[in-house]
Amino acid sequence: MKISEFHFDLPQELIAQHPPAERGASRMLVFDRATGDVRDASFGDLPEMLRAGDLLVLNDSRVLPARLFARRAGLNTQEKSPEPSGVIEVLLTEQLDAADSSTWNALVRPAKKVVPGERLLFDDPASPRGEPVLRAEVISLGCYGERTLRFSPVDNFYETVSRIGHMPLPPYISRDQASAPDSEEDRERYQTVYSQQIGSAAAPTAGLHFTPEILSELEAYGIEVRRITLHVGLGTFQPVRVENVQDIHLHAERYTLPADTAKAIRRALRERRRIVAVGTTTTRTLEHVAAVAAGGGEANWVERVQAHSGSTSIFLSPRHRFRIVSGLLTNFHLPESTLLMLVSAFAAPAAEPDLGRRRVLAAYKHAIEQRYRFYSYGDCMLVL
Repeated sequence: MKISEFHFDLPQELIAQHPPAERGASRMLVFDRATGDVRDASFGDLPEMLRAGDLLVLNDSRVLPARLFARRAGLNTQEKSPEPSGVIEVLLTEQLDAADSSTWNALVRPAKKVVPGERLLFDDPASPRGEPVLRAEVISLGCYGERTLRFSPVDNFYETVSRIGHMPLPPYISRDQASAPDSEEDRERYQTVYSQQIGSAAAPTAGLHFTPEILSELEAYGIEVRRITLHVGLGTFQPVRVENVQDIHLHAERYTLPADTAKAIRRALRERRRIVAVGTTTTRTLEHVAAVAAGGGEANWVERVQAHSGSTSIFLSPRHRFRIVSGLLTNFHLPESTLLMLVSAFAAPAAEPDLGRRRVLAAYKHAIEQRYRFYSYGDCMLVL
């Protein structure tokens, strides 16, 4: 299957540049997996769309304001080298050691002159330039602007990054991000209300629609709510650069499956209750967990779904057989993206991979005709 088969044309004006005025006020397209039929609804209708006994799983990762601006200080091999000019944009994408905040993978722009040995200095824009608040050295390079940075020790790394950093808004939010990288609105709204575990380089955007009131209403309807953590990393920012779906390889991302969530999943699977994933990040985590459990054999694999932490680079392409997830709440995704392929895989049986693609593209066509808002700050789709 070709990547180009997942293309669609989207009018620029349908790409949401700001969140809706009120959190939870988005529209919701309801997609029937059995038939491919769609109907228009509102996100506030979600509790009524689900049923008592459903297990709803959220990703509670919290976005780090990981977009930083640095100045170059020359190579560490050069004594008193003149300071090169120019501002370097650094997007932290992955902490390489969960117990040590000093070493990170990052996307750097412009990257050409930022080579191993380069020192980067990060100032606090709210203070007169003096001593930088963070220092880093480039220790290795990768493809497409990827670099590995080692930061010098500071008392509170996350607090410092949160103070000087900016929310990593996607490039299709085409405000003047150079002069105003984010706003107070973004600081609040590009974060789920239930986020707890800091570490993501992008928001798990399907969760942006939830409010405390809707979460309470879901539980009042008898819907069980549990959480996992998957820290969104580099894969979110890198476009697909191959022609064939089977050649796609994703970057690994760290996840945690808590004990109470593992127990709830085992119980729901035994009782044949629906498990509804909020977002593609949750879906990928749960299906990776299923693959790990089933790797020990098909017999009793459900009982091997146990609490643990790890990393996953799973790609859910057409023909994937979903073992845990039986419902999906998701936003609308970019053309030819791996997330659109995931939704297409979920939309039809594994034995009919092209059916899911055709149905999802038809649903997107309907959404465009009805003027739904697309991407991170846009509307959502419920697939049941």
